[in-house]
Amino acid sequence: MTPSGAAWELLVPAAAAPARARGRALQAALREAVRTGRLAPGTRLPSSRELAADLGVSRGLVTEAYEQLTAEGYLRSDRGAGTWVGGAARAAHPRARDLAPRPAGARADFLPGTPDLSLFPRAAWAAAQRGVLAELPHQALGYPDPRGLPRLRTALAELLARRRGVVADPERVIVVSGVAQATTLLGFVLHARGARAIGVEDPGSPEHGTLYASAGLDAVPLPLDGEGLTTGPLQESGVRAVVTTPAHQFPSGIAYSARRRTELLDWARSVDGLVVEDDYDGDFRYDRAPVGALQGLDPERVAYTGSVSKSLAPGLRLGWLLVPAALAEEVVERKRTMDLGNPVVDQALLARFVERGDYDRQLRRCQRAYRERRDTLVSALEEHFPGTEVSGIAAGLHVIAALPGRYGPPEYFLERTAAAGVAVRPLADYGRAVERADVRLVLGYAHQSPARIRDGVRLMAQALRA
Repeated sequence: MTPSGAAWELLVPAAAAPARARGRALQAALREAVRTGRLAPGTRLPSSRELAADLGVSRGLVTEAYEQLTAEGYLRSDRGAGTWVGGAARAAHPRARDLAPRPAGARADFLPGTPDLSLFPRAAWAAAQRGVLAELPHQALGYPDPRGLPRLRTALAELLARRRGVVADPERVIVVSGVAQATTLLGFVLHARGARAIGVEDPGSPEHGTLYASAGLDAVPLPLDGEGLTTGPLQESGVRAVVTTPAHQFPSGIAYSARRRTELLDWARSVDGLVVEDDYDGDFRYDRAPVGALQGLDPERVAYTGSVSKSLAPGLRLGWLLVPAALAEEVVERKRTMDLGNPVVDQALLARFVERGDYDRQLRRCQRAYRERRDTLVSALEEHFPGTEVSGIAAGLHVIAALPGRYGPPEYFLERTAAAGVAVRPLADYGRAVERADVRLVLGYAHQSPARIRDGVRLMAQALRA
């Protein structure tokens, strides 16, 4: 079998490449012809002299290309019998897919959990980046401390102590790739210490159970009441670690009462246990100053975690974890073996952003926008769905809306709104203990303008009237 003229068409552009790049271009073109099957296994190639003459290049370039691809396994050479295409390569069909979660074709999107990405402070971020690149010493670009840059850990400790009331020692602040990595790190360490289960809120974030399962821990659902996690079932469960969202429980929207916070810490002390505090949107309270973090009451019993996913953008993958002293060494070692630390430039950039007050300004900007959008959503629900009860505190990026019974049953409501192109999620999706007979929705609003919020609620109402 000899190569067809069509196969050699791939080599013509390589032969026309600049002299210095011609050899590499010829090798790449031959390699691609074998990978794609344009040169089939068993094909006998022309001699180096013949191919060089056909392409108008030196024989040495062709000889070098043959030798390189033979060494890599694409070609085989039999002494005295010529050069052949080998059988090791298989055709590749590369395709880059985008698996980012997005609602497909929704005319209105009320799915919770997403901030308004158009509020990302591009100009201030770019200025901070220029400043960091200008001042960062060369040696700082080496492998970082797995806990994070000291500059960022110090800035975060001061920020969190001031805004969230945590007890923040920079030596126990660990920079992580968002709350997801913090959760996984703690899961691995708890599993290594012998734990096989961890309590999670019911209803609660589905991600908690998934992430802890990846570390070998079973998630034990524990019910809530109007004050927070109920401690009776917690004590009966036998777990010695529990995940909570006390500042603004997801998805119910309540804030843990002072009494329930005390009871939770008393439980942790009685069983030598750990409370994991996910402070996912603790900065966003609209009717009063946010309640301080639970960690401030007992930093040796609470592991505290948060991120910039709601305040800046989830795509930055930057967050923090404050750990009790007893866990610090093990968590840091697990972080080191997991990824050797977060990107240095990104850490230095966030540190500068916090130090110069840009982060506080961004929080104020988001608070103003999200407060307006929450008010808009509540008003639109009152107009189009009279009698709807919005529960939970005025905080965060979502509300719980309980619609009057005449808009049910839930299956009918969800079917009609989906047909109208409105993406909504029922509260029942988030827990086993949720009453499923009523239409109770978790409605996210932060990522939509007030006009789109009003239009979306109107579309829902029209879908039901139809």
